[in-house]
Amino acid sequence: MHIAAVNSDRILSESTLAKAAQDKLKQEFLKRDQELQAIAKDLKTKSNKLDKNAATMSDLERKKVQAELTQLDADFQRKQREFSEDLNQRRNEELAAVLERANKAIKQIAEAKNYDLIVQEAVYVNPRIDITDEVLKALAKPNASF
Repeated sequence: MHIAAVNSDRILSESTLAKAAQDKLKQEFLKRDQELQAIAKDLKTKSNKLDKNAATMSDLERKKVQAELTQLDADFQRKQREFSEDLNQRRNEELAAVLERANKAIKQIAEAKNYDLIVQEAVYVNPRIDITDEVLKALAKPNASF
């Protein structure tokens, strides 16, 4: 029986496809991340200003500023939650695409080298049967047909 093993974690962290997917996500979410950082900075600035000037403000003015801060914080929390959900969904989509291509590469290698079994998740893998480097090389080829 001809057996091999592949480390999926290495494929997802070291392959050129995975790195390209990470760069794509970074670019896709850069603007929203910057917007969130700006809102957080604004929120902190306004909160510090309220803390500094609270003693000299009228009760009505202080309550108005506190209400604005509460609303700004609620908006920030909502946007941050939406950002995280969207990012996680897109990350899962991109990683699924990488794994799909990796699985096709693994199948091609299995057929070409007559493997009977290739496992992706194992408690222990003898380095002698680990073909992760071979899969990474196959995924790096620009004209790969999978």
